[in-house]
Amino acid sequence: MKILAIDVGTGTQDIMFYDSEEPIENAIKLVLPSPTRIIANKIFKHHHDIFLSGETMGGGPVTNAIKRHLEKGYRVVMTESAARTVRDDLDKVRAMGIEIVDDGEQHPEIAEIRMGDVDLEVLKSALQFYGVTLEFDWLGVAVQDHGNSEGRGDRNFRFQKIREKMNSPSLPEEFAFHAQVPEYFTRMQGVLRILKGYHPTIMDTKFAALCGCTCDPHVEAMEQFVAMDVGNGHTLAASFKKGRICGVFEHHTHMLTSSKMEQLVDRLVTGEITHEEVHEDGGHGAWVVESIRKFDRVVVTGPQRKIINKTGFEVYNAAPAGDVMMVGPVGLIKAVMSKRGQ
Repeated sequence: MKILAIDVGTGTQDIMFYDSEEPIENAIKLVLPSPTRIIANKIFKHHHDIFLSGETMGGGPVTNAIKRHLEKGYRVVMTESAARTVRDDLDKVRAMGIEIVDDGEQHPEIAEIRMGDVDLEVLKSALQFYGVTLEFDWLGVAVQDHGNSEGRGDRNFRFQKIREKMNSPSLPEEFAFHAQVPEYFTRMQGVLRILKGYHPTIMDTKFAALCGCTCDPHVEAMEQFVAMDVGNGHTLAASFKKGRICGVFEHHTHMLTSSKMEQLVDRLVTGEITHEEVHEDGGHGAWVVESIRKFDRVVVTGPQRKIINKTGFEVYNAAPAGDVMMVGPVGLIKAVMSKRGQ
């Protein structure tokens, strides 16, 4: 079985091409600039009006590049699907000065940049240079998607959907979607449209990372632990008992000090943490279905994981397949294989 796993972050896209007939350490691995950074750089290089077509994708750098382009007095035209990259509320996108047109509309008089979180053709071309043919049986992609719900803040809505998945302690791979995704996850829907015909497994990047952490042999041996993905933008922490998630909280990384992180983790494992305290502090929220009271150590991953090293916790850096950058792809591979009973 060959599986292609692509974990799309804000800074990088981490890719693993895995063949179950080979040791996972021999899998082809790439760490490349993220699609949102690639598209943002393309926008910066244009010194005239631009037309952005394609699909909803990760914002961040792209949104900032668009804002700077508008500030320079240039015209920005976007298709409806592409415009949802900036905000799901298209009226707010128009209020920024962006012109929105129907999907499929053409503007040949303006330089076009096509948007999207995945580009298999570019990946195929890159690997062909090294004599690798990108043929696979299954495909997994991870992106972060807050979801879109009119009248509700995206932070509240995100945790509502997490709670719906966690009526009881849950396996991290149970957070994956296979070939179908709810309509309210607009970014994931964009990935599905790009990969039409592939029937991919799609996960939120944070839960792909938690899933990958559990594949590290040292973590597999732990009875109770806390796993944290400390990303550039967001931090998700989860308490685990016998391989199942018992509680989670998510916050914005830039708002977390080491002392605050330590307090939140302590309250997570005891079950005292509340959604309101995290949300009112500017984070996304929290949800606990079972306290674990004690834990072996904090398992960490993510580009900003150094924050947790300044706490009093015993810390372990997850490295499934011997690579700290492959936590998300390995989590996707586990979700794909679990779905297929392997």
